[in-house]
Amino acid sequence: MAYLEREGYSVILEKNTANDVADHKARVSSKEKLGELCDLVIVVGGDGSLLAAARALAKFSVPLLGINRGRLGFLTDITPDEIEQKVGEVLSGKYMAESRFLLDMSVTRNDKPIGKGSALNDVVIHPGEYIRMIEFDLFIDGQFVYTQRSDGLIVSTPTGSTAYALSGGGPIMHPKLDAIVVVPLNPHTLSSRPIVVEGSSEFKIIVSEHNATHSYVTCDGHEQVITEPGDVIRIHKKPHRLTLIHPIDHNFYETCRSKLNWQNS
Repeated sequence: MAYLEREGYSVILEKNTANDVADHKARVSSKEKLGELCDLVIVVGGDGSLLAAARALAKFSVPLLGINRGRLGFLTDITPDEIEQKVGEVLSGKYMAESRFLLDMSVTRNDKPIGKGSALNDVVIHPGEYIRMIEFDLFIDGQFVYTQRSDGLIVSTPTGSTAYALSGGGPIMHPKLDAIVVVPLNPHTLSSRPIVVEGSSEFKIIVSEHNATHSYVTCDGHEQVITEPGDVIRIHKKPHRLTLIHPIDHNFYETCRSKLNWQNS
């Protein structure tokens, strides 16, 4: 913050962040209001912090720049020791901009909405606090795909393909792809494998009446809705896109090599 103020930029702090910054004189705003006030939002934290900012700010079209203070840092790719150099380059116009899409999720019960959420990484259906299989019917663009018994299902964007979906055996998708991957979690039918579909696809998941437990629907591991048998989950691309800002030397494949410990040749 001191660097930005020295350079003559007007700094606005998110209100929770402001509580952790001693003796500042910056303007304070809610997270949502930042989207209306700022030309650029700088997120300091891990990927989880950037995911939260993305969900709140995507509708405002304000670009996000991530400073990594977490562990992996797939989305927050500027390290603390290069903040002034890299942020300075970005502010001088030397940067790469990537457009990413998010997912909207809604749950209805007897045709009445009971919950919703959005996700930059993934929407996950899982058994919640119980370790037992759940059953559901999957439809894509109105076409029946299968009835599945498994530990759940991951519906992931390309952004989320290097997160939970990757751990579940899904493919790595380049961030520029307009595609969504569906990854079963420990399916009872061993031939059930990840499916990659068009990004415009619409998903309907019907929670089976045979389930003895209440399955959960979670967005980015944060927002969640507890379902009941017979509930209908719908997932589709969000109309608003997110712009991520990267340093000019950003390279997706180098990020994969370093973050996923690929061996350099």
